[in-house]
Amino acid sequence: MTPQLVGIIAIFALIGLIFLRVPVAVALLSVGTLGYAAIDGMRLALISVGTTPFDLAQSYSLSVVPLFLLMGVVASRTSMASELYAAANAIFSGRKGGLAMATIGACAGFGAICGSSLATASTMTRVAVPQMRKFGYSDSIAAGVVASGGTLGILIPPSIILVIYSIIAQESVPALFAAALFPGLILAGLHIGVIVILARKWPKELPASPSLTIGERVRAIGMMWKMALIFSIAVGGIYRGWFSPTEAAAVGAFLTILIGFLSGQLSIKALYSALVETISTTGALFFIIFGAFVFAYFMVQTQIPATLGVWITGLGVSPLFVILFFVLVYLVLGCFLDTISMMLITLPVFLPIAEGLGYSAVWFGILLVIVAEIGLITPPVGLNIFVIRAQQPDISLGTIYRGIIPFLFAHLVGISLLIAFPAMATWLPNYLY
Repeated sequence: MTPQLVGIIAIFALIGLIFLRVPVAVALLSVGTLGYAAIDGMRLALISVGTTPFDLAQSYSLSVVPLFLLMGVVASRTSMASELYAAANAIFSGRKGGLAMATIGACAGFGAICGSSLATASTMTRVAVPQMRKFGYSDSIAAGVVASGGTLGILIPPSIILVIYSIIAQESVPALFAAALFPGLILAGLHIGVIVILARKWPKELPASPSLTIGERVRAIGMMWKMALIFSIAVGGIYRGWFSPTEAAAVGAFLTILIGFLSGQLSIKALYSALVETISTTGALFFIIFGAFVFAYFMVQTQIPATLGVWITGLGVSPLFVILFFVLVYLVLGCFLDTISMMLITLPVFLPIAEGLGYSAVWFGILLVIVAEIGLITPPVGLNIFVIRAQQPDISLGTIYRGIIPFLFAHLVGISLLIAFPAMATWLPNYLY
């Protein structure tokens, strides 16, 4: 049996195991180990499995993951999200659909210190959905805005997904964070554009919130100082070269904890709970990364990426056609797999091909994250949908799905713009670094 045939069988086996709800880490590790053994023997496979955890433990860049996770977990346990929502509402108050626009702004802002789509969607469900329903927004619009706006949490830096991508793709975390900034802001703007259109077409479903005076607006916007301080020092410090990503994450986590205690919104008990959650999430992520590395080593042995690259080049199709095919594959996989699973399964195959066609690995990472965002809001495995449903059980899944449909166009337009104008993602990292 040729290595390529072993690799193809292994890929189908991996997808089958994930569909059977075998944990992603276990599926990646078992398929990668057995596939490696089928090609080079069990002894070399076990050596690879044994040395990989040691190599990962030596990776300095991995330490950024628990620190950014801690920063987001602590922030979600304080009033920062509600203060951010109040500030965004002050900006958009008095306009039809203003609360929905404020929700998008708050999702983007909270994502700037959270780095997780699920945490952003969960927090904004508690903060924004009751307010929108109170002022007469339809349930579908209220839920759809939060579900789709929550996806901004994994794109706006700092992003945990981009950190994991950087480790697998061996790319710079600061460059990826810089590359994500403009696409994230543009995608947030596209969401607001969809809300403007919906408010004109169905004004009764997106009524205007009471207009605030200039003084009230200034006071509400001033409440953003905590978020602005943390973001400007942590993420801004990375852009300015003051800190490495790990140092910036440590500073950001420390500032978040310090502000929480000084404002009286964080207790020792709440901090202990945040630390436990961070450790649990970090352990799960590291186990997945371990399995992904073993699977990636196996994919190198199969020579599938190199063989596919040569085959695609021989077809004579344009690079754009190949990228569009990748996007289609991600859109389909997003209906069944979570973001990390999609990324870890496809990167060992897709990334070498994209680089061989002349595309930047940094640009490809941003494209992957934007496409993967759609998987968070599409059935049957749209995790953001179930986060909202768990906290608002009186809103049916069908209602949430209907509310999401208009915002899918924002994501598709964002993908189209990124493909048509790659400089959206590449200009800032090229300028800074």
